[in-house]
Amino acid sequence: MPKANNKKICIVVMSLGKGGAERSSGLLSKMLFGAGYDVYVVSVLNNIEFPYKGKLLNLGELKDKNDSLLGRLKRLHVLKKYLKEHSFDYVIDNRTRIGTIKEIIISQFIYNPKNTIYCIRSYNLGLYIHSNRFLGRLMYGNAYIIVGVSKAIAKKVKENYNLSNVTSIYNVVSLEENIIKDNTNEKYILFFGRLDDDVKNLSLLLKGYSKSSLPTHNIKLKILGEGKDLEKLKKQVETLKLASRIEFLGYNPNPSAVVESALFTVLTSRYEGFPRSIIESLAIGTPVISVDCKSGPNEIIQNKSNGLLIENNNPDALAEAMNRFIEDKELYLHCKHNSKNSVAHFTKENIVKEWQSILK
Repeated sequence: MPKANNKKICIVVMSLGKGGAERSSGLLSKMLFGAGYDVYVVSVLNNIEFPYKGKLLNLGELKDKNDSLLGRLKRLHVLKKYLKEHSFDYVIDNRTRIGTIKEIIISQFIYNPKNTIYCIRSYNLGLYIHSNRFLGRLMYGNAYIIVGVSKAIAKKVKENYNLSNVTSIYNVVSLEENIIKDNTNEKYILFFGRLDDDVKNLSLLLKGYSKSSLPTHNIKLKILGEGKDLEKLKKQVETLKLASRIEFLGYNPNPSAVVESALFTVLTSRYEGFPRSIIESLAIGTPVISVDCKSGPNEIIQNKSNGLLIENNNPDALAEAMNRFIEDKELYLHCKHNSKNSVAHFTKENIVKEWQSILK
């Protein structure tokens, strides 16, 4: 059966597994499919874990078979042929975009710039657009539109590259409909995300927790996720003599039950885009303590209303915020009460309207 508006959309992703950007890409496909678009998804890597909607071209299967230079050129040819065959109305590129020659080829010779939408999902713009202003404008200045997932990202792109084809659309929040509750009576706070200390600054989280009164109150810190710095972080925990108070849970693609049972969640990143961990935590009803990093947290958290927003790179400020949420019950319950309503405007019903406004 043909879709309601007959517009064909191709969403190009690095993968559909592990990260927040990848989960957001899957949710975008579901949201646009539900709005009546004919959705296709192209995945660069063979990691298909999160739910999505539409027809899938998994270039990762070809990559697994042959990742030589010849294999890469073949995949570019397959992608170009696929885009030509389907004559998509719009291509939404959600990939991280690094490698100058490769990205010039893709932006100028694989895609049709006039119908290409580039998404930027991190305040670290170098992951998505070339740091050289001339090359950045050359590759993306003639695109249909560039979408930053926060207002701060969109503003930075406009200022750094003097581009006018830039807007911002927030990530949509979507949760499991039936959360299986964690019946444990254990008290804990939670970080969930990628264990990459260069980005997530989990060293700050460990220092802040060690300086707080939470360990003496038998309130654990649980860290849910996987990544390159797991062993490094475990060694830091041993140095702090907190092995009995800090627990590493491993990766869980559906962490809602763990998030719901936490007293609050914590984000200590050096930079972000529009962190899914914050909006998913609040949507469940779990308040958040977050550093005021660029970008995202200060566009989601209203300080002392749905969480606490604190100075970044300050373990004492983090410890004080943790203590306050434990000791000031009135403030904590106020933030918890406001959590769900504070992210109601990130639902698919609202966010899809913003996408529809540019998919004309």
